[in-house]
Amino acid sequence: KEVAAKSLTNMVIPDQLESLFPLLANGVSDADLKSRQDIVVSALQGIKNPDLQTKQLLNLYRSLPADKQVNYYRVMASLGGDSFQNEVLGGFNSANAASKLKIAQSLGGWKNGEALSSVFKLINAGQSGELNSALINSFIQQVRLSNQTPENKYLMIREVFAKADKNQQASLLNEISKVSTYPAFLYAASFMDDPALKNAAATAAMNIAMSNSEITGSTVLQILDKATKTVSGNESDYLVAAVRKHMSSLTKEGDFVPLFNGRDLSGWKGLVGNPITRAKMDAATLAAEQAKADEIMRKGWVVKDGLLIFTGEGDNLCTEKKYRDFELFVDWKITKDGDAGIYLRGTPQVQIWDTARRDVGAEVGSGGLYNNQKNPSKPLVLADNAIGDWNQFRIIMEGDMVTVYLNGKLVVDKVPLENYWDRGLPLFREEQIELQAHGTYVAYRDIYLREIKSPEPAALTAEEKAAGFKHLFDGTSLHEWIGNKSAYIIENGNLAVYPKRGGNGNLYTKDQYSDFIFRFEFKLTPGANNGVGLRAPLEGDAAYEGMEVQILDNDAEIYKNLQEYQYHGSVYGVIPAKRGYLKPVGEWNEEEIELIGNKIKVTLNGTVILEGDLAEASANGTLDKRDHPGLKRTTGHIGFLGHGDTLYFRNIRIKDLSVKDEPVEKSKKKKAKKKKS
Repeated sequence: KEVAAKSLTNMVIPDQLESLFPLLANGVSDADLKSRQDIVVSALQGIKNPDLQTKQLLNLYRSLPADKQVNYYRVMASLGGDSFQNEVLGGFNSANAASKLKIAQSLGGWKNGEALSSVFKLINAGQSGELNSALINSFIQQVRLSNQTPENKYLMIREVFAKADKNQQASLLNEISKVSTYPAFLYAASFMDDPALKNAAATAAMNIAMSNSEITGSTVLQILDKATKTVSGNESDYLVAAVRKHMSSLTKEGDFVPLFNGRDLSGWKGLVGNPITRAKMDAATLAAEQAKADEIMRKGWVVKDGLLIFTGEGDNLCTEKKYRDFELFVDWKITKDGDAGIYLRGTPQVQIWDTARRDVGAEVGSGGLYNNQKNPSKPLVLADNAIGDWNQFRIIMEGDMVTVYLNGKLVVDKVPLENYWDRGLPLFREEQIELQAHGTYVAYRDIYLREIKSPEPAALTAEEKAAGFKHLFDGTSLHEWIGNKSAYIIENGNLAVYPKRGGNGNLYTKDQYSDFIFRFEFKLTPGANNGVGLRAPLEGDAAYEGMEVQILDNDAEIYKNLQEYQYHGSVYGVIPAKRGYLKPVGEWNEEEIELIGNKIKVTLNGTVILEGDLAEASANGTLDKRDHPGLKRTTGHIGFLGHGDTLYFRNIRIKDLSVKDEPVEKSKKKKAKKKKS
């Protein structure tokens, strides 16, 4: 009988639906029901038009009494889709206890985990007894099937966990083991002291750690050591051996530290002014203002049930410590019309708000750099969870560039944060982190921060300082640059060029220069091709509308047949440079370009490889026989002109020769006169 039923699922066709539907509507034993449901599902799947498929089933379903409708729940779950789910859930509240239980059980098998959010809401609505247990079992099934981000699954599991029995909690810990983040690792490990859960908790913590090599540090090593001594059961020896091997590759450095201890406001203070006004205060004034701010802070910020809560009155909450580069995890939730944010280095802000507030543009979602004007301010995608549900930020800050993940989705991708307090200044190198107080309720938990070791800013030599050089890029900020800050990003103190990241066009200095000495270091990758635009406008081809000094891997096979004016150091199409002075690919080179009037000189690694007169070189036409109107320009931007290749720059500085130095004696007299007055 069972074999016959299975064979029928491969033989039925949509035209037979009307005769098949009574298989479920008429009396049927539990033993036969599943097979009959499979037959109906097979016939429905043969209908290629999804709307017709839905219509066929819903028409019949709605014509049946409630005691017969329950036989169709599994059919709807197998087919999936919002229409069927809405139909089933729409009758949940009015259904009797037996039907509610059937609905709860059917939701677990919903296609592709589409019912995960619905099951989650039903559990949080407050169920009890057998119904609650059935919903949690379905939740576990849907978590496994769902394509939601691991981070979102983790947030949901945490809300369901306390409502589950011990066996279900063990299953939930197994699902958390698939979430390879630091917060998930700590959460799983927190149950290792529970006799009924210690094995599942230890196993989960070990699996999470082994799936992500960035989960490291002394705390992690301590937890893993405890886990290896806690876990037991079949094949646990193999897991312990694998974890011990993994531990040997980890360092004691790289710890995340909790910024909030879950008990009180230790490590936090009230807000005094802003970074600029605070810097102008003397120690006594700052201390007095801080005492006032702390008193205000304690009225608006409270700790309740392990949560850090802003009640809606008061000002920002600030870390006592200042930070440079870091990685930050924080969970947050808001209520209707909520509006908050996280200040990075004392600067607003990574935005948090109710996406229903379309009047203020909140429909774009949270996570964007709200106060940016020149650089992107909106998130890449809408990734917020429902109001009242928890959300999780992962924020990475290196230099002035910010990356934000919201609930596991990338919403900000290495975007420079602008100095809101003075847009003429670069972002502060080091400052406090602030939780914004914006008049509405917001709750935070699990705030973990790991400081990222960042190289010290590049320094000018004594000779360069005396000569009047300044940095255009010292490894910490792109404040001096405009243009394509998607492909040109800060990485480990370098200006990295990754064309596949997108963006439009080239990267240019925000200021224009006429005569100057431009110095920089660069590192090529095999076959790399770029260029330095000089006296260039922001529109058009900088190689012709301005001029371009070529940056090129001369020894790459693909460039063996280039024209002489196309190789590294050449003024493209106009003056060729000497070859043979580049360092091997992967090593840093030093270059200087001096441009005074029509005279140009290029020095590579201490050797002059080009020196010439632009007017003379183009008097009888250029070498490439092209029109170069930019040779006549007297001023313009300096830019890096990408050609689709990866390479790196650092320590970029300039001496503006159009700014005339004052004689020392004259300068001293001016200062003395000013002091006297």
